[in-house]
Amino acid sequence: MADYKKPDYWLKKARSEGYPARSVYKLQEIDEKFRLFNPTAAKSGKHIGLRVMDIGAAPGSWSLYVLRKMAKSTFLERSFLAAADLSPLSREFDKGLFDGDNFFFVQGDITTKDVCEALLSKGPYSVIISDAAPNTSGNHIVDSARSFDLVENVITYAQNALVPGGNLCVKIFQSADSDALLKRIKALFNTTKSFKPSACRGASVETYFIGLGFKAFS
Repeated sequence: MADYKKPDYWLKKARSEGYPARSVYKLQEIDEKFRLFNPTAAKSGKHIGLRVMDIGAAPGSWSLYVLRKMAKSTFLERSFLAAADLSPLSREFDKGLFDGDNFFFVQGDITTKDVCEALLSKGPYSVIISDAAPNTSGNHIVDSARSFDLVENVITYAQNALVPGGNLCVKIFQSADSDALLKRIKALFNTTKSFKPSACRGASVETYFIGLGFKAFS
């Protein structure tokens, strides 16, 4: 069995570059391949800036990647990141970024009314990202079912909070039922992809569903 606690190339690289977890390179590869943070909404006449929701943000690598990207944005004054997780964020590498006016974090369960209302109140969003994973039991069937439920909730957030043309990226534990979620995303976005970044562990069942160009529904 692989020792997931043993630092590998990606984790060492992440910490040397100021991120608490290796997951940042998954997001970076997805962003570079699919232009995740260049949604078609950003090209419309009603530019809302780069407004992002990060579900399952702890320990904070994805949020730090987004905030550092925002710092280089032409629309910095209109850029904003709202994040949520059951656990607190690591403050080891943020250098004050988590204290900025363009960042909001709520610690809690995204399925609860209070957390949902807090996140939606900061919208609408041009991008929703989620690297969230359920508490794992070691039983693939149980863990995949929990992941399925979590992704369903993320998709619901996308339906309620994305602007037309917005993008979605969500992690899923692959199972026989995963296609049902991909089909749901296909109905909501102009382009849909399933993608496993290089930084994913070889034995991992995780992959990412990408939705590009949220459709405007009347």
